[in-house]
Amino acid sequence: MYPSPRPGVLDIAPYVPGEHDAEGAAEIHVMSANEGALGASARTIAAYEAVGTHLHRYPEGGATDLRAAIASHHGLEAGRVVCGSGSDELIRLLTGAYAGPGDEVLFSRHGFAMYPISALASGARPVAAPETGLRADVDALLDAVTDNTRILFLANPNNPTGSHLSPDEVTRLHAGLPETVLLVIDAAYAEYIDRPDYEPGLALAGSAPNVVMLRTFSKIHGLAALRVGWAYGPEPVADVLCRVRGPFNVNAAAQAAAAAALADTDHVAKAKAHNDRWLPWLANELTALGLNAHPSAGNFILAGFPEADGEMAAAADAFLVSRGVITRRMAGYNLPQCLRITVAEEPALRACVAALEAFMAG
Repeated sequence: MYPSPRPGVLDIAPYVPGEHDAEGAAEIHVMSANEGALGASARTIAAYEAVGTHLHRYPEGGATDLRAAIASHHGLEAGRVVCGSGSDELIRLLTGAYAGPGDEVLFSRHGFAMYPISALASGARPVAAPETGLRADVDALLDAVTDNTRILFLANPNNPTGSHLSPDEVTRLHAGLPETVLLVIDAAYAEYIDRPDYEPGLALAGSAPNVVMLRTFSKIHGLAALRVGWAYGPEPVADVLCRVRGPFNVNAAAQAAAAAALADTDHVAKAKAHNDRWLPWLANELTALGLNAHPSAGNFILAGFPEADGEMAAAADAFLVSRGVITRRMAGYNLPQCLRITVAEEPALRACVAALEAFMAG
């Protein structure tokens, strides 16, 4: 006999991160986790290394300097910013604070895997609404809302599909929700987009009493190893997050590096320019090979293979790994016929396309 976990915990399929190793390959190209192609900037690395002289000190518990830097950079109120150990932690904290047994947590069918995991961990029921064309469907989401719905997670842009909703669609979604439902807009890839049909959620999070926006330093800033995310929303929600988070949930090196990364706007501009150049290049190359390169607003492309059963995608994945190219299979997202490919550095992109060309040639 062993202690029993709460109902729902053993129903969780553990999150499986992207691989970073290909056994036997002479050179490895990691394109599995949507990490920033240019990595962290020299300025950011210097800030991180400087913390090494006082590792015996606890970090500043409220991430005060980092929250002030975020607020100044985005024109926000620092008191409504809450930092976390990646946006993953903030997703868990929000779910645990606002949903429990008998409640429902809603998201689109191909939404980020941490939404159902966090729901089950809190004892709530995860509910996946249908998508239309691999895109969140506002009407389907609203139709799925019940008296038990407590949170609606909207990844915008969505991972792994790359699709996004316009500001008007997000506003319509919010307008159709009961005031008791918390709308969480997960904008992890917002820095890659500068188009009129997109807004990361700052406007609603700054004005509505039931909207929170999430962001991360893991992608364009190149700090995935340090796990830094942040939330912005109403003061009462920020207060709740501060009550349930750990007292030192963002370590000192992460705080220093994130603040430096935010200030290094030249590096962010270069990272975005890299994505602007190579995202369409990769899409064109995949299309030329007969694959379905789903339109993406992030730093990745969902590549669809002709066979719906997933055998071809699985075979392609194995072939790529044998060539030292690591992408991400999407069977866990109900997309067995797809691989997700990060817009990584140029040599990785060219190696990936060359490997896929050899695979498709048979």
